Amino acid sequence: MAREILSTHQKALAINLDPAKYGTFAEIGAGQEVARWFFRVGGAAGTIAKAMSAYDMTFSDAIYGPAERYVSRQRLNTMLEHEFRLLVERLDAKRGAQTKFFAFANTVAAKSYSRRDDAHGWLGVRFQTEPQQEPSQIIVHVRLLEKENLQEQEALGIFGVNLVHGALYFHAEAETLVESLVDNLTTDRIEVDMIHFSGPAFAKIDNRLMSLKLVQHGLTNAAMFTAKGENVQPADALYKKAILIERGSFRPVTKVTLDMLNCAAGMFVQEPKVQGEDVLVLMEMTMKNLTTEAGIDHKDFLERVDILGAMGKTVLISNYGEYHRLAAFLFRHTKKMIGIVMGVPTLREIFDEKYYADLDGGILESFGRLFKNDLKLYVYPLKEQKADALITAGNLRVAPHLRHLYAYLVENRLIESLRDFDERCLHIFSRTVLANIKSGDPSWEEMVPQQVAAMIKERKLFGYQGPSIRLVA
Repeated sequence: MAREILSTHQKALAINLDPAKYGTFAEIGAGQEVARWFFRVGGAAGTIAKAMSAYDMTFSDAIYGPAERYVSRQRLNTMLEHEFRLLVERLDAKRGAQTKFFAFANTVAAKSYSRRDDAHGWLGVRFQTEPQQEPSQIIVHVRLLEKENLQEQEALGIFGVNLVHGALYFHAEAETLVESLVDNLTTDRIEVDMIHFSGPAFAKIDNRLMSLKLVQHGLTNAAMFTAKGENVQPADALYKKAILIERGSFRPVTKVTLDMLNCAAGMFVQEPKVQGEDVLVLMEMTMKNLTTEAGIDHKDFLERVDILGAMGKTVLISNYGEYHRLAAFLFRHTKKMIGIVMGVPTLREIFDEKYYADLDGGILESFGRLFKNDLKLYVYPLKEQKADALITAGNLRVAPHLRHLYAYLVENRLIESLRDFDERCLHIFSRTVLANIKSGDPSWEEMVPQQVAAMIKERKLFGYQGPSIRLVA
């Protein structure tokens, strides 16, 4: 049954008329855009204990303490802690037994006369689901995509009301809550690229799954989380980093997965433009990697990222099927060099022109976007079993009319063959490993790192049931 989408007016009024909800609003950077909705619809005295702004840094520091950056996750957390603590201290004795308190805060860098670059902000709500209960919390990071400041303010106000309403009424349905964040908005007005749930209301929530939901429901095209499962804002994680990225299904991680990455890393760190720079290694899964005819299997997704996390890897989930779109996303956040690790079959696909029918300039436009900054493809060889031949970036054959283009990219070292690879890994394919795991053929254990094999067996991942038993007549 489809969910009824309330207007922003209806959401704000519903909260105002709910006698069990009472809270404060603290907004920095784009005006009182969220609180204004609650005043506008009427009945705000039933909801708002306090609404405030602290635009001057000296005032802000006096209230919340000094901060390195005023538009940051750290500052938002400080605001939520301070405002919720004051609310409880001052009102718990009077009305705490029958009231579910909440504190909403945001800190935003919107377009202004002096600022015309990307507008973005942090928003959060700390709230009780029952009177005098320990609070739960949701924090999000948004990119404001409107061209004018007034439109940004309007979008921010609607989004803030959605966040407060979702926290207070959809906290038991996390996926519905995520979807509701863009009610009465479009994703070309606002992008949500990070969300984090915490507290007793979300004890069973896996934040990595919530990152997936952001991409799955189109709230963003890319979301990231660390090996520890902590959702992070891509702009913060990628800022001024040289990036090495490997795309795959990781179902499961095999010895080839790591051999590709290790060989590429050994070459990448020796690049003149990378030496002395901070390097971030990313394992990327696209929605295509995760989607089957039956949709997305959340259990399967978590099994994959559990293994990547155990191996200390940061994960990027994206909706960037084309590599030039992935490159544009990465270069939006860093000007340092980027290395993309891939196998020969993927490189062969990149030179298939059918993937660029939607671009006016076809494959040339795609490659122009892909290589316009400091980017290199590191290519792992393919062993053709039937012909007993090794195909590398150096001898790969492409369509005749693309040979000169391919030669140009190779000669200028924009495409480079990986060296020092382990020949013992060349026969390993993840689809074979997965089939053997499910069938009980123990040969798969030799094809994956020891740590991965131990996890699969201990937790019965990817359909593992133990070795098959052969009956002897």
